[in-house]
Amino acid sequence: MKKSIVLYLHAHQPYRVRNYTIFDVGNDRNYFDWPESEPDGNKRVIEKVSDKSYLPTNKMLIKLLNDHPEFKVSLSITGTLITQLEKWAPDVLASFIDLVNTGQVEIVAETYHHSLAFFYSLEEFEIQVRMHREKIQEVFNQTPSVFRNTELAYNNDLAIWADRSGYKGILAEGWDKILGWRNSNHVYQPVKTSNIKLLMKNYKLSDDLAFRFGDKNWNQWPLTADKYVDWINQTDNSEIFNLFMDYETFGEHQWEHTGIFDFIKKFVPTWLENNNHTFMSVSEAIDSYESQDYIDVPETVTWADTERDLSAWLGNAMQQEAIKSLYSLSGKILGTGDWSLIEDWRKLQTSDHFYYMCTKYFNDGDIHAYFSPYNSPYEAAMNYMNSWHDIKLRLLEKGIEV
Repeated sequence: MKKSIVLYLHAHQPYRVRNYTIFDVGNDRNYFDWPESEPDGNKRVIEKVSDKSYLPTNKMLIKLLNDHPEFKVSLSITGTLITQLEKWAPDVLASFIDLVNTGQVEIVAETYHHSLAFFYSLEEFEIQVRMHREKIQEVFNQTPSVFRNTELAYNNDLAIWADRSGYKGILAEGWDKILGWRNSNHVYQPVKTSNIKLLMKNYKLSDDLAFRFGDKNWNQWPLTADKYVDWINQTDNSEIFNLFMDYETFGEHQWEHTGIFDFIKKFVPTWLENNNHTFMSVSEAIDSYESQDYIDVPETVTWADTERDLSAWLGNAMQQEAIKSLYSLSGKILGTGDWSLIEDWRKLQTSDHFYYMCTKYFNDGDIHAYFSPYNSPYEAAMNYMNSWHDIKLRLLEKGIEV
């Protein structure tokens, strides 16, 4: 049986809210401009991640794509990352463009601001999807035909929306509770849809690279390319293996000294040694395989934490209050026509802000703390809500009651 790997990488960086105190409200509208000396400031993070991850990963991938015409990669890149690269690292953006220009890289659609707008304002969600599509067309000269929602947050309603919006495919987490007796290694169709197909992440194989690869306490460490290929070959009743992970897995989450770059350099040719093995883009997989069954997801599933739900962003009262407060201003913000105000409001929609407010403990809590620029979730919430209060004040200054 022919086996295909779908390698999908997601590149994103938020505009992190700086130390914005109650004394700044009404006096300073710069919520996102960190001092140059701050290592967690947006410019510094872009420079660090570019050096550690984006530039070496793009260099590696371009060589692999040139050396192996059968190798394919699917990529999503948020509007918030693109705009930061345009401002602070145009050479890095150029390297992404070079990657896409190989003709072997497909870009996946999403929301421009990496938001959870689908669950709070369909109008705002559709605006951000359109903004992202137009930005991808402008920068990369591609029009995405496959959709992924922020954090792979997925349910039946989203699939119905994507089907009606003309997408041929949609991505989701291949969570066991959803799949039941099935596995993620086939193409499926969402319930109540007509044309769209569903690709589901093989979370075990994906997380072996994204989370476990450099862990010397892992009972499979060190993971070699030969061992990884053997695992895939030993999997029965499978057509495709959807390896979905953050772009920053390479060099940032798994540092270079773990051997992650050498692993990928070896893995691609090792997989392709077998004539029955190939790589496919998300669209190629959707076009090549028939749906094996319908998938019913009435409750939202994501790719985060052990629960695989929205609790990483909405699991406590701080998070819930913050996001409800933000979207409560939706109609009035959009009605101002003030682009600067609207854009600041949209930057505050990015899901990372709510992730930083998570109060989970143990392994999930450690992951949240690793990504956060703040000393605590409460500090994250205070900075965020101070920014929200200033947004509200700007509306009041325009004579708009809130």
